[in-house]
Amino acid sequence: MAKKSSKPSAPLTFDLPESLIARIETCRRGHGFATASEVVRTAIAGYDFEGCEPSRDPHRQISVRIPLDQRARLKRYARQKDASVGELLRLALEAMPSKGSKKK
Repeated sequence: MAKKSSKPSAPLTFDLPESLIARIETCRRGHGFATASEVVRTAIAGYDFEGCEPSRDPHRQISVRIPLDQRARLKRYARQKDASVGELLRLALEAMPSKGSKKK
């Protein structure tokens, strides 16, 4: 389970297809996270935005909290990739495994 961050965070609202919102919930349960925000923060931290190729699909808005440094990183990559923050978040969430690895 991810540790609570003592870093400042800010709300981030973005559109997602309902299937991806369901995936967030599946990942949340599978990894033992308490919130959708933890899933999103973990997906952002582990995704390679340098090599991504954004694509498009129907959406719904959700709101999560992420640290300010992750928010700035997402905005920077969105500008570099000529993509929206939501597109990059979708890529990161889609690449995240549904279940966490078992600890030994």
